[in-house]
This record gives sequence, C-alpha cells and structure tokens, in this order.
Amino acid sequence: MGSIWELDFYSRPILDENQKKVWEVLVCETPLETRTKIDSVFRFAKYCPSTEVNSVWLRTALEEAISEAGKAPIRIRFFRRQMSNMITKASRDLGISAQPSRRTLLLNQWLEQRMEEVYPQEPGYQAGTNPSVRLENPPPLRLPDALEGKQWIFVTLQQSEFTQMHDWEIGFGEAFPFELAQISPETPIPGILIFSPRALPIAGWISGLELAWLKLDDKEEPRLVLETGATESWILANLKNSQTLAEAKSFEEAKQKANGVHFIAVQSNPQEESFAGFWLLQEVNVP
Repeated sequence: MGSIWELDFYSRPILDENQKKVWEVLVCETPLETRTKIDSVFRFAKYCPSTEVNSVWLRTALEEAISEAGKAPIRIRFFRRQMSNMITKASRDLGISAQPSRRTLLLNQWLEQRMEEVYPQEPGYQAGTNPSVRLENPPPLRLPDALEGKQWIFVTLQQSEFTQMHDWEIGFGEAFPFELAQISPETPIPGILIFSPRALPIAGWISGLELAWLKLDDKEEPRLVLETGATESWILANLKNSQTLAEAKSFEEAKQKANGVHFIAVQSNPQEESFAGFWLLQEVNVP
C-alpha cells in the first residue's frame, strides 16, 4: 500500500515587505498504524509569496516534496474546502487524487505547533488569529438500506489493547499513533461494533469514505452520526429508546475523556474473531 499525504496551502500570520500575507504549503505523511513514531514521519514545508499563489506553484512545490520523499503518495487529504480547486488541480496534474478530509490529525497538530512556535519567530509576524473560512455543513444523509447493520453495540477497549492492532485480521481499516492523541495506556477507548451478514460489503463501502468521527446528535431526534469527508455525514442509527440514548451519552462522555479517540468496527457476527472493518478515529477541532 502506498502512502497518503495531508496537505495545507493557505496564508499565514506573516506579512512580507509589501505588507501582503505570506502563504505556505505544509505536507506530511499520514501515519497509518498505532506503533508509528510521528517524529519519523515525512514532512515538507515551504513558504509561497502572495503573488505566486496558484496551482502551478503548488504543483512545483509538490514535485519538490515528492523528490524529497523519494516517492509520490497514492492520494492527498486536505481540510480547507475553499482551497479545493487549487489543490485538486495541482494534484491531478501530477496524477494524484486529492480528497477533502477531516482526517488530517498529524497536519492539524503540526499546524498548531507552527502557530505557537515557528511563525512568531518570523519577520513580519502579526499576532492574532489566522481564521479559515467556515462553511455550513449539509444535514446528515440516510445510509443506503443495503448497508444498514443488523445489530450494533457499544463496546470499550483499553488503549493498551491496540498495541497489537497491526496483527489483527482486518479486511478494511485505518489507525493512527496514540502519540498523536496524548492519552495514557490505561485510558478506556469507546467504540461501536456493527454486526451484519453483509459485513464485508458494508466495510468496503465505509472504506471508500474519508472517515472523520462518530458522534451523538441529540439536538432534535437523538441519533448516531458518522462524519465523513469535509462536510458529509450519515445517520448510522436512530436512538429510539432511553437505554440506547443513555449508552450513547456514556459513549460521548468516554470519548471526551479519551481526548476524542474512539473506534468503529464491522463484523459478520458476535462470535467472529476477525474484523471486516476497523477504524480508529478521533474527533478534533479542524483549523
């Protein structure tokens, strides 16, 4: 399997000699396993003059990053929807697909670190916020009927139990280093197990989404919502009785104590030891 990259291309709180915002491209490889050391993950950063902000400059910067990495990624994730056209074109010109995604955990952390430690040291730094454009998300969609699970339950695993996740039998899935989440090995990690005779097709369909996180939406009718891509969401389950709603609230409380970390898994039945799908997720504030 090839690598996946996370990318941000946007203005920074730095002014050049003409009092114009300096732009920057950040690229990092997505760490896909719990045991990966994030300091060893490939990263690339380059400033861009405001007069050269276009897909041609970005494509050239990506070519430089590919040269440094020694290989091109199989796809690129980015979270800024307003930069979609530019990022998509630059990537497409290099034969790489680019997808809007909120699963940019290492990039988010790296950007936060640069905001605190790197940009304030640059000439022309302007203290204050460097806001992104907030866009409204559409309402959640219903899952296709054929993809609804026959049964599902809330479960909990200790963080330490994930150390051998790379040895589990998993058809489709993705993880990330717990080093990113900054939680202890004793932390309980909540999750949801979905059982279905059609477990593999369900897991295959889920794998085609850019999974973000699972959350309880109880603003109107209580339901579990699976957030995907940059804006999409899906109604995973309607919570029609007080017991399941109480369990969902306990799930949310455990998720908050685990710094947003949780998981979603798919199996054919409760006796099955392998997983058709298993995804480690983290709910975060996307910049």
